[in-house]
Amino acid sequence: MRALEELAALLRPAGGGLYLVSTGKAEQERLQERLYGVSSEAQVRAAFEASLQKLADAKGVLLGIPSDVGAGFRRGANLGPQAIRTRLLDEGVDLSARGVVDVGDVFAVPQLLHDSMLSPPQLEASRKALYPGVAAAEREGLPVSPLSIAQRVWTLVLELNPSAKLFALGGDHSCAWPVVPALQAARATKGPWGIVQADAHTDLLETRLGVTYCFGTWSYHANDALGRQGRLTQVGIRASRKPREHWESTLGVRQFWAEAVRARPKESLDEVVAHVKASGVSQVFFSNDIDGTDAAWADATGTPEPMGLEPDWLVELIRRLGREVGMLGGDVMEVAPDLGRTPESRARTLGLSVRYLDETVDAALGRPR
Repeated sequence: MRALEELAALLRPAGGGLYLVSTGKAEQERLQERLYGVSSEAQVRAAFEASLQKLADAKGVLLGIPSDVGAGFRRGANLGPQAIRTRLLDEGVDLSARGVVDVGDVFAVPQLLHDSMLSPPQLEASRKALYPGVAAAEREGLPVSPLSIAQRVWTLVLELNPSAKLFALGGDHSCAWPVVPALQAARATKGPWGIVQADAHTDLLETRLGVTYCFGTWSYHANDALGRQGRLTQVGIRASRKPREHWESTLGVRQFWAEAVRARPKESLDEVVAHVKASGVSQVFFSNDIDGTDAAWADATGTPEPMGLEPDWLVELIRRLGREVGMLGGDVMEVAPDLGRTPESRARTLGLSVRYLDETVDAALGRPR
């Protein structure tokens, strides 16, 4: 298959990544009709396929990854992309006006996470279920799990448009992993790049309960892919069984814990940006776990934590990374809209998610604020 044909097979129209047959189906269809400005399922599909034709000229690409299989304590981040897209519409935020193409959703089979965890019979059965219209010989190598599909999608996007900025809506934080190998392959001859990760947790386990890729391990593997040497910068850490010195001395990451940032916000902001510049990277990807933000502002997530980062501080970090370093793109992860304590706090989390996405897109596209 050609790249665009494969993308059309791998993806679903925006808002359609969750498999629904009754409960929630009507709401999903209404969102898709709003997103594409049409009035039927057939028209949604046609508009989705037309959007893929715009990829080669896109300044940025938005992908939804509605999977929370890689999460831990509380689930619900699979509803994040749908809720954030709805809020974007409600607030009149039009990313397409800035040259961002929404390529739709990874189709998330809720029992699957990564193809490396599946047996050959399961891979074959899942391929038959996910790609019934694809010839057997062509579907043989197609991925079926959310993380594996997302990695293939990012790879194809960068083949079609190597300069596109990449933006993702999760999903639990394991959904940040697929962009890493795709960017690493695409930038093999372009020098080192980095990741700045806002998070309450380190996500630096090599494996968790024998699982290689999940919410608690993706940063470990991303750090290795980057070559360590401080190219993974973590801000907002405050929930860890081990101290900062352990992570920095054993894994070569650089961490700015929330307590230090809150005590000296202006100085800490300067220190984060100075470190990223000194690490020798030419650009960074900004991975934004919503729980990096203080739970008073963002409690609609699986593991809300108090005493975290203030939204204005994080927004200023995004802006400075865009102005002073350069950004390859970014994501918003771990938004679980139904887990907030009150309707007001749920709405506040979603509003903040849209603000973060909006700022990240502008910073990556070189639109200073």
